[in-house]
Amino acid sequence: MRNALLKLTAVQKIICAAVIIVTALIWYDLLKRLVAFGRGIDYGGLHALGGQAIALLKQYNPFFWWAVVALCTLIIAYFLYGFVQAMQRRSRARVVSEETIALLAGRLSEPAREVLRWAWNDHREPVSVGDLQRAYNELRNGRYDRITLARRHKALLSSASEPIVVRAGTP
Repeated sequence: MRNALLKLTAVQKIICAAVIIVTALIWYDLLKRLVAFGRGIDYGGLHALGGQAIALLKQYNPFFWWAVVALCTLIIAYFLYGFVQAMQRRSRARVVSEETIALLAGRLSEPAREVLRWAWNDHREPVSVGDLQRAYNELRNGRYDRITLARRHKALLSSASEPIVVRAGTP
């Protein structure tokens, strides 16, 4: 199932990685230019403000430009995060082809197929990549054991005609 998921989500992952890398490279170049611009500002024309005000501007100038860089970096990270989330939602909603399901049905064990059937919530809709991702994660977290335990609980509760009394200290 892992290989099928990798094939189904590879394009999305590559696009997200490429967009993040290109954005980071462009932003790195722009931030170097922005800091250099801030370093090159001459406050000599503001002599009317007084020598002390100009000294303060020169002293805190680097901090201001690095704060602008930090703020812009947070904004860019926010938009990149939203882009990645949107790509993941789009990928999860993608319908899995009949050939892929046939291949999985032939290769998966019965417990894995049972968990896939459990993860596939709406049987009126075809299986999506999100259903496969959920089944894969649930398999790794022991969902099949919980499904069989729930079945045993249901059978015990359905077959019991009278209440079962469990006393402390007795098996």
